[in-house]
Amino acid sequence: MTVMVREIKPEVRADLEGFAHVRHSALPFYVITPDSLAYDVAHFHPDARYRPLLAEEDGEIIGSAQVGLLHETPTPVQGFINVYVHPDRTRRGAATLLVRAAEEYLAGLGATRLLAWVLDEPGNRAFAEAHGYTAGRSSHFQRLDLANGTLPPLQDLPPGVELRPAADFADDPRPIFELDAETTADEPSEAGSAELADYEGWLENTWRHPLNNLDLTTIALVDGRPAAFTAARTDGGTRYTTGMTGTARAFRGRGLAKLAKNDSLHRARAAGYTEAFTGNDTGNEPMLAINKWFGYEICATEVRYVRELG
Repeated sequence: MTVMVREIKPEVRADLEGFAHVRHSALPFYVITPDSLAYDVAHFHPDARYRPLLAEEDGEIIGSAQVGLLHETPTPVQGFINVYVHPDRTRRGAATLLVRAAEEYLAGLGATRLLAWVLDEPGNRAFAEAHGYTAGRSSHFQRLDLANGTLPPLQDLPPGVELRPAADFADDPRPIFELDAETTADEPSEAGSAELADYEGWLENTWRHPLNNLDLTTIALVDGRPAAFTAARTDGGTRYTTGMTGTARAFRGRGLAKLAKNDSLHRARAAGYTEAFTGNDTGNEPMLAINKWFGYEICATEVRYVRELG
């Protein structure tokens, strides 16, 4: 049996389905579909030089890798490598081949620092460390049973506060972009603060993304100004995930993000979604506390591993 690594062919449906199947099998808390993958390949920001890779064994897709440059961070050229192999097809050398191909590609683009998300399990961590990566920050995946769980009741809104779906801003999403940019800049990350400065790129890669659900994304406004939000992503079936939840600096400490997220979750359940997922840096105590209040339970942890290239 021979394992080979190649670039994905987005025009081949079997490639898209194989990549999504591997990712869902290895990381069931991550929402991805063949169509969302095809959109990413076609619309990822050109500066990211995004290149998804497949590991194939005798015609069967058994591994996947997301590979590209972190073009929104201000530090010297950084690349990302996220490798996952189907749990039933490990120990065949697929992960090693994927890492090697990804590193060669990114080094050729001038990357001097590589970052990889690794599930917090002994075998995965040992693999990363054997390839020269050092552990950094960590993040919890969390799951909420929307079908059988109990959500907190909807609360009365404070004076001057209004909740609206993002779809109401379809004619002019720029205020939502500015809110997203401010909250993203304050998010803790091993890669450094991300700078969302490209409005057109944000429209293409976030606002119009096929997983982005504008009807279930909730914006909290204070006296008509967008102040907090929770971004909803859905797979078109039963799975809902939070892309981002945040509050503008001037409005923090008022519980606005909690109001927005509670509204979105209630509407997601009413729309027939049965599972909700989210993720938070393990040091983000405020959001972890909010999600615990909603009923989310930690289901896995990822560690951000870093390798400095000589």
